[in-house]
Amino acid sequence: MAKAEGKLYLIPSTLGDIAPLEVLPISIKQVIEEINHYVVENEKSARRFIKKLSPRKSQSNLRIQVLNKYTDSQEIPGFLIPCLEGLDIGVLSEAGCPGIADPGAEVVRIAHDKNIQVIPLIGPSSILLAMMASGFNGQNFAFNGYLPIDAPERKKEIKRLERLSMEKGQSQIFIETPYRNDKLLSELLRSLSINTRLCIAADITLPTEFILTRPVRDWKKNRVELHKRPTIFIIQG
Repeated sequence: MAKAEGKLYLIPSTLGDIAPLEVLPISIKQVIEEINHYVVENEKSARRFIKKLSPRKSQSNLRIQVLNKYTDSQEIPGFLIPCLEGLDIGVLSEAGCPGIADPGAEVVRIAHDKNIQVIPLIGPSSILLAMMASGFNGQNFAFNGYLPIDAPERKKEIKRLERLSMEKGQSQIFIETPYRNDKLLSELLRSLSINTRLCIAADITLPTEFILTRPVRDWKKNRVELHKRPTIFIIQG
């Protein structure tokens, strides 16, 4: 009889340095205790996360494949070989949910092509948590990832997203590399209409969490320090 294929589990991780079981259900711990094969964005932080959830789990038994922007796309199908041999695999993001603003989406796509069952597990998504707390239109929103680095292009894109939010009533969500957050905020305050509402959600789920929605005119009077703080920005005109 043919051996049953393993499953691909999408395992959320914390959004920062916090005890995992403060924000993750016990089912995540149970799954991690059963799985030894992982596809991860960063091996060092993945091992640390696994150890926090399952201290007695043998690190030497872990079989880890790294999937990030430097991974050769031709290597990715091979990451799923354990599933074809009947073993479960866990996909771990650096922070939050695998496959959402995360390179893990590629291994999930291939799993579907190979008829491997994909099982998403419950955990924190900074994008959805920020959207929930923003007070903006939760019926119609878009995640835009990173804005252009080039200053003129970035300003043009900010204005385009602002127009889109006004025309469609669509909340526009985007992110930035944490050390460039303050620069992006300055550009937003220069480029957006003073009446456009801006939500800034930083350090979500952490003790230093900050989430506030205000018109741009108010943000100009009361700046917030965002340097090196993981932050979600949302605008709605």
